[in-house]
Amino acid sequence: MKAVLAVVFAAAGSLAHGQEIVTLPTRAGVTQSYLLVAAPGNPQAIAVLFPGGGGSIRLRVEEGRARFSPNNFLVRSREEFSNRGVTAAIVDAPSDQPGGMDDTFRLGAQHHADIAAVVADLRQRVPGVPLFLVGTSRGTVSAASLGRRSDIAINGVVLTATLFRAGRGVGQQGLSGFDFSAIKSPLLLVHHRQDGCVHTPYRDAARLAERFPLVSVSGGLPAQSAPCEALSEHGFLGKEAATAAAIVNWMLKQPFSREIE
Repeated sequence: MKAVLAVVFAAAGSLAHGQEIVTLPTRAGVTQSYLLVAAPGNPQAIAVLFPGGGGSIRLRVEEGRARFSPNNFLVRSREEFSNRGVTAAIVDAPSDQPGGMDDTFRLGAQHHADIAAVVADLRQRVPGVPLFLVGTSRGTVSAASLGRRSDIAINGVVLTATLFRAGRGVGQQGLSGFDFSAIKSPLLLVHHRQDGCVHTPYRDAARLAERFPLVSVSGGLPAQSAPCEALSEHGFLGKEAATAAAIVNWMLKQPFSREIE
């Protein structure tokens, strides 16, 4: 197996345990990094987290500490997962996509190869527990696309603030026209009722609720960003803990809240 490059640093701030930046050689001349946030004790599951936007969180080490873009819902919620027994792995954009990933890349074979390497690495690090793909906003394109491939051993997919509608630019097709029934493992949808982003309307999630379980979130803190950005209802601002708890309970086959108010 190819060597794994890893940087380990001590916990900082409010983190209750260490984090590790893992960098894997994947395709020829390309590396894929992710931030590993270990669950204390015996982890019960693994969540591979795909942030929105271009997926670039700029993982790096400065002065012995991990640094990264902090605002995305899944990045903000990393401890909500780990403190509930789920080891979280936050995926950065690969080294050959420094400007971030568009949807064409997220749907393609190169992204698949990168994440297959991440999943294999996590399976070795945390053996014997179920593994889930979790995406938010544009990150749902990654989670949904990878979830329909049979050669990546996963136990479920969670799509939060799903990018149902295409954008105007090239490589911004989102999940418009995507066959969600093609996802080969259990699927959970999570969406804010007041999501104001034109690409992620709640009504599209509600239409799928007849076929897939849906967690509907309401309320939270006043928006601090534009409707399609992370610090708004689109990013579950002020509802991170309850939303993550519902996701984790679903993963662990425990009762979970379908309405969060």
